[in-house]
Amino acid sequence: MVRKVALILIGIVVSVMAAPPARAGVTVVGGDVAPPGKFPWMVRLSMGCGGTLIGPRVVLTAGHCVDGTGDTKSIEVTAGAVDLKSAKALTAHSVSVIRAVGFRDETRGDDWAVIRLDHAFALPTLPLAEGANDRGKFVVLGWGQTGENSMKQERRLHYATVPTVPDAKCAAEYQKAGVKLVAKESICAGKRGVDTCQGDSGGPMIGHGAAGEWVQVGIVSWGLGCARDGYPGVYTQISAFRDEIRQAAKKLG
Repeated sequence: MVRKVALILIGIVVSVMAAPPARAGVTVVGGDVAPPGKFPWMVRLSMGCGGTLIGPRVVLTAGHCVDGTGDTKSIEVTAGAVDLKSAKALTAHSVSVIRAVGFRDETRGDDWAVIRLDHAFALPTLPLAEGANDRGKFVVLGWGQTGENSMKQERRLHYATVPTVPDAKCAAEYQKAGVKLVAKESICAGKRGVDTCQGDSGGPMIGHGAAGEWVQVGIVSWGLGCARDGYPGVYTQISAFRDEIRQAAKKLG
């Protein structure tokens, strides 16, 4: 269910029992290869997650992508290129992490964390969306798998447009699988054949701000399989945590 790089065995069992096999596609499932420079604030984390630069040396990602709050030098961050093997790719390492205080696991909410880097990237940063305008169509992106049964991660960044799914409908579908949706902290989105998948965790859901600029409205969190009918991707809702994320980012500097 977690959309991190590793497929947890219990998640595989639940997924196989709960719904038909997922359809294969291009990752982000049903997406396209991102052209160079289109999403300059997008980063890849060494544990197999995505993230975004919300400050020159601060990355926003999912809480389930990190081990907790504290100092750590174990996370390598790749930025500045859509191709992870590009000679133009830049790297930095983590110094410290702040994870949401209430985080227990991705399905129970509070699924966000910020990472301080050992040096700043000279790259654009992605602002957090203002207000709660998080219904409609949004763009999701990542270097994750092409489908839930694939064990291969992509070297090139992919993106796709997904429509949001009403909370009540999403909650009812997941209830059938025995999972309770924390609706007030989540955005559900996806359609037949288009979704995020394993390896996309921590990456952004983005939309347009008042001036047409990209803004982040969600964080890839979890889902049952990938691109399955009735089981949209679930994203951490930025508007529910905007102030907390900003305070944590400010603390990290």
